[in-house]
Amino acid sequence: MNQQVRLLAIDIDGTLLNSSQQISPETLNALQRAHASGIHVVLVTGRRHTFAMPIARQLSIDLCLISSNGAITRTLAGETFYTEVLPAATARRVCQHLSDFRKYMVATFDRNEPGALALEQEHHLEATLARWIEKNKDHISWVTPIEDCLTSDPLQLMVCGTVAAMRPAEALLLDGRVTREITVLKTEYPVRDLCFLDILDASCSKGVAVLRWAEHLGITRNEIMAIGDNYNDIEMLELAGFPVVMGNAADGLKTRGWPISRSNDEHGVALAVEAALTGNHELLATK
Repeated sequence: MNQQVRLLAIDIDGTLLNSSQQISPETLNALQRAHASGIHVVLVTGRRHTFAMPIARQLSIDLCLISSNGAITRTLAGETFYTEVLPAATARRVCQHLSDFRKYMVATFDRNEPGALALEQEHHLEATLARWIEKNKDHISWVTPIEDCLTSDPLQLMVCGTVAAMRPAEALLLDGRVTREITVLKTEYPVRDLCFLDILDASCSKGVAVLRWAEHLGITRNEIMAIGDNYNDIEMLELAGFPVVMGNAADGLKTRGWPISRSNDEHGVALAVEAALTGNHELLATK
């Protein structure tokens, strides 16, 4: 690494967190060392802000949190740097376009109260997201049809289900009729037979949000190390001077020639941070 890393952009699920949904002591130590050395740490997640904050606080360092796949950029102190919403009119068109998938859909709003999440009353998410629904029950409103919740601009829509069930939904979203108005970010877990399709404004992604924050700090893209494991991380990895893919990453990320770290159960983030701190990129494999 001929240029110093000044910003670490790190995904949460499957990257920062191991398979037990914990931050390992090795990873925690590495990130605290990076912060002490002057490197800016940014957590970049598909989670909504409120759901990601408890994870961010565990690091016990000053950092920026980019949530909802780039829709919100906020400091731990609660200062909002940037918010990007999906226009309600666009969201309605997407709901109509995905009429057969309304019962797999969630609308997310920038609120920390009932109504932050909206689902149809006859939803089909219990089998795949029962634990998530239980954790978020105080923030969920039940609306049928789901378009009736769109009295203001949401942060995003999401459809979720088995990998097979989401393939026709993804094809519809990319068939050209609403494609230019939206960004579609896929997160897929084949072992769990689970797929999320997040639908955001056309100009929104993890990559755009990370680059915006880096420019605010006076950091160039060549000074960014991005670490991720899934398809919704691709734009973030593409913009970074130092992209790093986790050893447990989706196969579609591991064939792009990007350096590969260890898995999330083998402290892969800690190894990538060590490479950033020492400049020794040979610590990471490349395929």
